[in-house]
Amino acid sequence: MQRNAKEILRRYLAERGLKITRQRYIILEAFIELGRHLHVDEFYPILRAKYPKIGHATVYRSLKLFAESGIAREIRFGDGLTRYELVTEVRHNHLLCTACGTITEFESAGLGQLEASIVKDYGFKIQSLQIELRGVCSQCLESAPGALARDTGYQLAEL
Repeated sequence: MQRNAKEILRRYLAERGLKITRQRYIILEAFIELGRHLHVDEFYPILRAKYPKIGHATVYRSLKLFAESGIAREIRFGDGLTRYELVTEVRHNHLLCTACGTITEFESAGLGQLEASIVKDYGFKIQSLQIELRGVCSQCLESAPGALARDTGYQLAEL
């Protein structure tokens, strides 16, 4: 993906008359290497530790460019932060821990079947689908089961 992402970025920048800089490629390589959901204030210190001359605004603008070019996507989980994730061929959704903030990606064949059923039953063309399940992760449940494991009333049906 890294080589392909670099080529996508190179073409995107060239088509718009923007500079192809070493800093943008450094940021792209680090973004791909980390391989997780990042917001700029989390990503910047990681980059700054290795590349002290990279500025916060450069990182922010680069992440926006990655999203505009289709390399990344912006994700908002309702906490006021914009996170970025690498666009991949594999479709996934997210588990969000309300206790520690961990974001876990998951795939489910059952969700794909549900989507196909909705398309068929309603004649609806789905353009995007993002599922977020909020709750408490297993690590948080193990560390403080009494405080965190409250019944929300949700009962999950088998997909």
